[in-house]
Amino acid sequence: MLKKIENKAEKEIKKAQTLKELNRVFKDFLGKKGELSLVLRGLKDLSEKEKINRGKKANELKERLKVKFNKKKIEIGSESQFDKYKGIDVTIPSKKPLMGHLSPLTQVKRRIIDIFRGIGFEVVDGPEIENEWYNFDALNIPQDHPARDAWDTFWLKGKKPLLLRTHTSPSQIRYMEKNQPPLRIISLGKGFRHEATDASHEMQFYQVEGLMVGEDVSAANFKAIVKQFFETFFEQNINVRFTPDYFPFTEPSFEVAMSCLICKGKGCSACKKTGWVEIGGAGMVHPNVFKSCKLDINKWQGWAFGFGIDRLTMMKYKINDIRLIHSGDLRFLNQF
Repeated sequence: MLKKIENKAEKEIKKAQTLKELNRVFKDFLGKKGELSLVLRGLKDLSEKEKINRGKKANELKERLKVKFNKKKIEIGSESQFDKYKGIDVTIPSKKPLMGHLSPLTQVKRRIIDIFRGIGFEVVDGPEIENEWYNFDALNIPQDHPARDAWDTFWLKGKKPLLLRTHTSPSQIRYMEKNQPPLRIISLGKGFRHEATDASHEMQFYQVEGLMVGEDVSAANFKAIVKQFFETFFEQNINVRFTPDYFPFTEPSFEVAMSCLICKGKGCSACKKTGWVEIGGAGMVHPNVFKSCKLDINKWQGWAFGFGIDRLTMMKYKINDIRLIHSGDLRFLNQF
């Protein structure tokens, strides 16, 4: 009987083409109600000698069938994996996966770094949460200075009077405290000011701060470097305008503006119909700033500037509303 069961089981295992069919065969022979299981269950009716003899042979058959089932299972599994790829033309190009890409703001920041590094500037960084000393006092803006009102500061609650930096200028102070001139640095990062938003203003903005200090540094150096930067960045001749201005940390101070590339100087919402876009402020570093950093004002002089990266991005990619850059709207971002 056991030999008959074994031959029948081997024949059924060989015929099975799928795992479902193989599982059915396993159930027919080794399941709770399978043929071999019934043989084992009937051993109780045999004599002790027959029970030992037949029980041993039945268990040996059970183990042999298990080995055959597992072997067939592996074969069917390998074939089914291969079947999934039958009929596939591997020479046909696959679909391109959807890839992310850099925002225009990130592209501009990286381009700025490349240009300034190319002319010998070091890139430095600073914290976004600052204290009064670095954000105001060291920059010649003491607590009772009326200029503080122009910075529309976000103050943070806590034991110490901390704030969200209103510009990236504090990084210059931190660097000059630890490094002696001559030096050339830029610092890129976020600034925060509590002001109304419009086509050319945002409460959160990106700024690039530049500083050059030496014994013979002049405003003429600044004009030449800024002109070179703009023309390299925009890859065309750019009209740059310097007009007198006031900043507590520079003297003399001037506003830096460039001709609007969106309207070609005709006037639009980005340039407030003037044909010019203010890029930032600049000037010769005030002696009081050098004193805050314990630098010799009789030996060193330098210039500093702060440019809005968002506005440079607007001019670079002809974006007429600064709010689009921070909108997160994929219809806008996917263009870049």
